Amino acid sequence: MDTFLALLIGIGLSAACGFRVFVPLLGVSIAALSGHLTLFSGFEWMGTWPAVIAFGTATVLEIAAYYIPWVDNIMDTITTPAAIAAGIIATASVFGDVSPFLRWSMAVIAGGGVATIIRGSTVALRAASSGTTGGLANHGLSTVEMVVAIVVTVLAILVPIACLVLVVFISYRMIRKLLRWRSARQAATR
Repeated sequence: MDTFLALLIGIGLSAACGFRVFVPLLGVSIAALSGHLTLFSGFEWMGTWPAVIAFGTATVLEIAAYYIPWVDNIMDTITTPAAIAAGIIATASVFGDVSPFLRWSMAVIAGGGVATIIRGSTVALRAASSGTTGGLANHGLSTVEMVVAIVVTVLAILVPIACLVLVVFISYRMIRKLLRWRSARQAATR
């Protein structure tokens, strides 16, 4: 059961990494420092004050950058690989009493996979927003992404099963919205 819960926490944190790279890492750092989350061998550094300060600073800078017109689109390019790496690290950090092969396999497949799906969807939504509104709606989209990253991070740490339900729901809604946008775009070009 501990391995299953660790997997749920990792998936939730990875999903949050897909929305904002540093919010979940800051959440892991704070939760570990306060004793609400156990980090496993090799990841103890994440639960230190220097890590909290570094992740906090990176979080503020990342969030601020997403509110600068057109920089948000550049940030999507830069943070996509970072989100995948952060998802892998976040998942691996909570996986404990398993072999290193299983830890890293699950981190890459589940953590990296979920972060990739969420990140890809947010990048596509931002591109659609930029294309249809000239970037005017991107501020709202950035705010929603930030709030979702925070909520998913907190739920992943405190209530991982509820977090999984929320992540599935959000993923479904995002994919559905993208498919509608694509269908509308194809219909307009005919």
